[in-house]
Amino acid sequence: MTAREKHDRMANAIRFLSMDAVQAANSGHPGLPMGAADVATVLFSQFMKFDPMNPRWPDRDRFVLSAGHGSMLLYSLLYLLGYEDITLDEIKNFRQLGSKTAGHPEYGHAAGIETTTGPLGQGLANAVGMAIAEKKLAAEFGGDLVDHYTYVLAGDGCLMEGISQEALSLAGHLKLSKLIVLWDDNDITIDGKVSLSDSTDQQARFEASGWETMSVDGHDPDAIAAAIERARTSDAPTLIACKTTIGYGAPNKAGTSKVHGSPLGAEEIAATREALGWESEPFDIPSEILDDWRVVGLTAGKQRVVWEQRLAEADATQRGEFERRMRGDLPAGLEPAMARYKKQLAADAPTVATRKASEMALEAVNEAVAETIGGSADLTGSNNTKTSQTAPITPDDFSGRYLNYGIREHGMAAAMNGIALHGGLIPYGGTFLVFSDYARPAMRLASLMGIRSIFVMTHDSIGLGEDGPTHQPVEHLAALRAIPNHNVFRPADAMETAECWELALASTGTPSTLALTRQNLVAARTEFESDNRCARGAYELAAASDDAVVSIFASGSEVEIALAAKAALEARGRPTRVVSVPCLDLFQAQSADYQAAIIGDTPVRIAVEAGIRQGWDGIIGPAGAFIGMDSFGASGPYKELYSHFGITPEAIVDAAEARIHDDEQDQ
Repeated sequence: MTAREKHDRMANAIRFLSMDAVQAANSGHPGLPMGAADVATVLFSQFMKFDPMNPRWPDRDRFVLSAGHGSMLLYSLLYLLGYEDITLDEIKNFRQLGSKTAGHPEYGHAAGIETTTGPLGQGLANAVGMAIAEKKLAAEFGGDLVDHYTYVLAGDGCLMEGISQEALSLAGHLKLSKLIVLWDDNDITIDGKVSLSDSTDQQARFEASGWETMSVDGHDPDAIAAAIERARTSDAPTLIACKTTIGYGAPNKAGTSKVHGSPLGAEEIAATREALGWESEPFDIPSEILDDWRVVGLTAGKQRVVWEQRLAEADATQRGEFERRMRGDLPAGLEPAMARYKKQLAADAPTVATRKASEMALEAVNEAVAETIGGSADLTGSNNTKTSQTAPITPDDFSGRYLNYGIREHGMAAAMNGIALHGGLIPYGGTFLVFSDYARPAMRLASLMGIRSIFVMTHDSIGLGEDGPTHQPVEHLAALRAIPNHNVFRPADAMETAECWELALASTGTPSTLALTRQNLVAARTEFESDNRCARGAYELAAASDDAVVSIFASGSEVEIALAAKAALEARGRPTRVVSVPCLDLFQAQSADYQAAIIGDTPVRIAVEAGIRQGWDGIIGPAGAFIGMDSFGASGPYKELYSHFGITPEAIVDAAEARIHDDEQDQ
């Protein structure tokens, strides 16, 4: 048997597993797996560094299927290579409830799935983050421990999405030479020919951003291999345009949009079997072909054994640090460092904006936690995300700990996800809260994957002042809280900010957003407590002087206003308590008993937040009063804006008195 014959039958195994699984599910995308099978076969059989028996080993190459709709390509590979999580039964249950073979690859469902893809372009941007992490960790731990590539299979849609420009330009700037993108250049989208909607010279676009590019016949294994070999020696990231035929092998549907997102149908599958000389029944891979694939998996695993020997021979301190960081464990020094910092805050009681308080907390964090890697979307001075420990990362020097992402909020958030997925680093990145709109798709995917990405969102309300309603978030807190498995922290002062940072760092399975103020806030807490009071999402900050009549619930900058209202109400003989709510998400996760105890049974409940009401009725009920926003903001000094929109102590007092009066009338 010739090498080409062996390659063809290995590639055809991918094609027929994919078309059979899509047919059985009566749902899915057979075209990409059939068209890209040759590319994937060459990549995995000749270049990829991986081990099906130890799929999480740190120095493996990463493979990202950015065109996630072609998920059967990845599932077929994982089964054929011998990954235990993807059995033939899982292939047969493609797209079925409870199966590991979801419609689009989902991180955590099975080993070998490096990230969740499907929203086009996200995988490409994740891969940029993975390549950043590889280059950063190699600079820190050396090439003996960190030396691997990140490969991406991207489609036309990935390159059309706007995030691709943010991602590719950042990668080119940073000279991520171990990032190799294999473009499944098949000229087809759902609507038909790519030419219906796009005429971009993609190679020229990538070259303009500092990439090396080349084009090959995506069905010529020798040409594909030569291109990958060349890309691996480049000093720049590489795009390989692989000209393919979507649905390759299907006599009547290949090269058309009909094969993109629908089963081929029994007749076309039968015709494809005949055209490609595949005589096996559905889901039956001839033993000699399966053996060829399994040998690839076993052979690849030998590289892991050699790497483990190098790790064993490394300096004990370096080895311990590397292993700790790849596990995702925080260093032992963080807890005492934060305790010392909180004691200092109790003594100083600083009046600072929480964005500044975040910078202060990060000084303590970044000193104790070597793996944090900060950044900002061109708002470093406003987000306060840079500390004395975080020198900038540059294209030629990755020893720093700070990334200047440029004006690329979406690309930043997705790259952060890639960094978190890679392991060994904890990414945080900043922008204005209103621009979470630009980053939200990646933030949502962070929540879906359950990873530790930390989004620092400053200028969190009308309190930013004169920049006006284009920059003043109103609905954004509610919108982010609506994402499942996403902790939105809105601290009230420096002490709460420190505690929220502690919680975000410890939250390995839930991403965090810190919503921080531009305006200064008076210290609400001036006593040191070893416990993290923010950990349960809400707590009684100030008790009533007697049996409480009024409960005020507030977050962030409005806690200060709530405390002023409490003083005024107490002076009127209205015992009032104030509950700080730094994280509604964590509070809603507490036991019913704890929630009931914190909410209390006062006849009057008022929530105060410079955002919309959505989300607060779970605490105050539909009859409760809400002091906040029900419109867009305006341009002006922030104190005038708070008065203009009625977010004041006086407004809280009036709302409380009105409800007390109504209750008295009812009695």
